[in-house]
Amino acid sequence: MTTAVFTSGTEARLAVARQVADAVLFEGYVLYPYRASAAKNRFRWQFGVLVPPSWSDASGEHHVQRTECLMEPRPGADLALELRFLHVQRRTVEKRAADGTFVPVGELRLEDRILTTWDEGVEETVTLVLPVATLDADGTTLPFTRPATEEVEQITAADGRILGRLVRRREAISGTLRVAAAELDGPYRTERLTVTVENTSDWTARPGGDRHAALPYSLVATHTLLHLDAGSFLSMTDPPEWAGGAVAACENLRTWPVLAGEPGRADLVLSSPIILDDHPAIAPESPGALYDATEIDEILALRTAALTDEEKREARGTDARAAAVIDLADTMPPEVLERLHGAVRSLREVTGPKEPSGADLLSPDTPWWDPAGDTSVDPARDHVLVDGHPVRAGSRVLLRPRLRRTDAQDLFVDGRSALVEAVLHDVDGGVHIAVTVEDDPGADIRREQGRFLYFQPDEVEVLEER
Repeated sequence: MTTAVFTSGTEARLAVARQVADAVLFEGYVLYPYRASAAKNRFRWQFGVLVPPSWSDASGEHHVQRTECLMEPRPGADLALELRFLHVQRRTVEKRAADGTFVPVGELRLEDRILTTWDEGVEETVTLVLPVATLDADGTTLPFTRPATEEVEQITAADGRILGRLVRRREAISGTLRVAAAELDGPYRTERLTVTVENTSDWTARPGGDRHAALPYSLVATHTLLHLDAGSFLSMTDPPEWAGGAVAACENLRTWPVLAGEPGRADLVLSSPIILDDHPAIAPESPGALYDATEIDEILALRTAALTDEEKREARGTDARAAAVIDLADTMPPEVLERLHGAVRSLREVTGPKEPSGADLLSPDTPWWDPAGDTSVDPARDHVLVDGHPVRAGSRVLLRPRLRRTDAQDLFVDGRSALVEAVLHDVDGGVHIAVTVEDDPGADIRREQGRFLYFQPDEVEVLEER
C-alpha cells in the first residue's frame, strides 16, 4: 500500500480543518465521569463506525460510507484526500503473581490511578493526491491495510518492583478508498465528486457473536478531508440557485460534507458522520478537548472538578485522554472557567434612540432574569397574529409542526387541536406559542406544572375561539 505525501501548502490548508476534524474523531470517545466503570462508557463508538462485512450482514450495521459533493476545479488542479479513523486497541490488565507469571485481573490499583480493561483508539490516516484531470466515473481505488500488533507495558512501583503489565493488541484491518468524478451538464465546469470508503476486513462473525467482538476490526469515527489546490467546492447546505438540483441529486451515505476552514474560502471540505454547518469551528473559549461534546464545557469542567479523589484515580487509569481531562479541570484558572460562562456570537448594530420598556421603570436592583424585569410583555395577555387572526391564551389552534419537522415527537401531535396557554417573547425577538393538546389526559397536570409544548406562529392554524 502506498499513500501520498502532501505538499507544504496542502498540509497547511488541511491543518486548518483538523481541529474540528479531531473533535469529530474523538466525539464520545470517553464520556463524563470519564471512568471505565460508568454505564455511559460501556457502549462506545457511536459515530462513523464501518464494521467488517460479516458483521454488517449479521447485524445490519454498515461497512460502507459514501460522500458526494460538487466541485469547480481549475485546469491543472490536484485533489488531496485524507481519510481518518480510529483503530480500536484492546487493553487488558495483568497482575504479576508470586511465581513471576502474569494473570489477567479486573483492575490493578496503584497509588495515583486504578488501571482497568479498556478499549483505546489509535489514530489512523490514509492519504491520496490525484490530478483532477485523471478522475473519471470509473474511479481510482486505493486498498489499505493495518497489520495486527501487540505491545506490552510494564507497571512498576516507586521502588522498581514489577506490579503487573498492560497488554495492548490491535487486530489486522483492511479497506478500500475509491475516488471518482463526473462532469455535470450545464454552462459551468462543475463536477460531482464521489468518495467511497469500505471496510473489507475478512474477520468472520461467529453465530451469537456481539458488536464488542467486531469493533477491533472496524473503522471508527470514519471521516474524510478534501482539498483542491486550484478551484473550489460548492456548499451542500447553501448552494447557488443554479446548482440546487445537482446538490439534491448527490447521494451521501452515513456522512455529510460541509465547507471547512475559515469563512470566505471554499477549498476545503470535511465529510463528517456528525452533521455540521459550513465552516464549523471550535469555540475560542474552549479550554481543551472534553470529548463529551454534546455537553457544555462549563458544566463538564465543574462536574469533573467535583469528582472524588477515588473517582479521579479511576478516570486517570481509564485512558490517557481521560487523565488529561482530570488534570485540565483540576488546574483550570478561575479566569478561564469564568470565560466558559457564556459568549455572544452575533451582535447586530442598532441605530436610533432606545425604545423605553417596562424594565426601564423598575428598580435597578431587579435582576434581568426576573420575570418582573420587563413589564412590557405579559404571556397571559399578549397575542400574535396568525393569518390575520389574533392568537392568545385561550385560543384554539391546529398543530402543523410538519412544516418545520424539528422533533420526532412532532409526528404524534401533527393535526391535533390544542389550547393556547401563553404567548411568549424571547430575548432575540422570537415568538413562541405555548399549548396543551386538548385530548391529552394529562393536560391539567402539565398546566399546573407549566410543562407546555411550544410552537412558532407558522406551525399552527387558527380554530374558532373557545
